[in-house]
Amino acid sequence: MLSEFTHWLISGLILLGSFFVLLGSVGMVKFPDFFMRLHAPTKASTLGVTAILVASMIYFTIKHQSPSLHELLIVVFLWLTAPISALMMASAGRRVHKKKADTD
Repeated sequence: MLSEFTHWLISGLILLGSFFVLLGSVGMVKFPDFFMRLHAPTKASTLGVTAILVASMIYFTIKHQSPSLHELLIVVFLWLTAPISALMMASAGRRVHKKKADTD
């Protein structure tokens, strides 16, 4: 079963992850332009979701007495796709911004 330390560790990771996701969401709403709004959820939410998934991985590994690797795969795919999608959105935003500046 789960020890007292494991409960605290899992709870701490979930709270830390929730804090980072909240921070990314607030940054997305509060920052003034597209590029700053793109940066906040990309960094903070990736860390937040990773912390929550690590907590889930620890919980289900201990509960089922076998490694839970589904969450690890999600983390790997998240870390691979989040920077790439942010780069693509930033490139598209830069092109739109440049086209607007040229027409003005």
